[in-house]
Amino acid sequence: MATFEESLKKLEVIVDQLEKGDLPLEESLKLFEEGVGLSAVCKQELDAAEGKVQLLIKQRDGSLRTESFPTERSS
Repeated sequence: MATFEESLKKLEVIVDQLEKGDLPLEESLKLFEEGVGLSAVCKQELDAAEGKVQLLIKQRDGSLRTESFPTERSS
């Protein structure tokens, strides 16, 4: 199984290839399908990581609370 970073890099390559628009339709569809699968894998891993971060945030009194993980989009 590929790591998150490997999956993301492969997804970036696929997007670059599709954006060029010079591939035959059948190959474009195959790459698109692979990209959708990689996107789902990456999202699943990000969701799991976010859940772990939320569990690790502690209050000063030792109790846990959930807090959204800051992302570049929320800055």
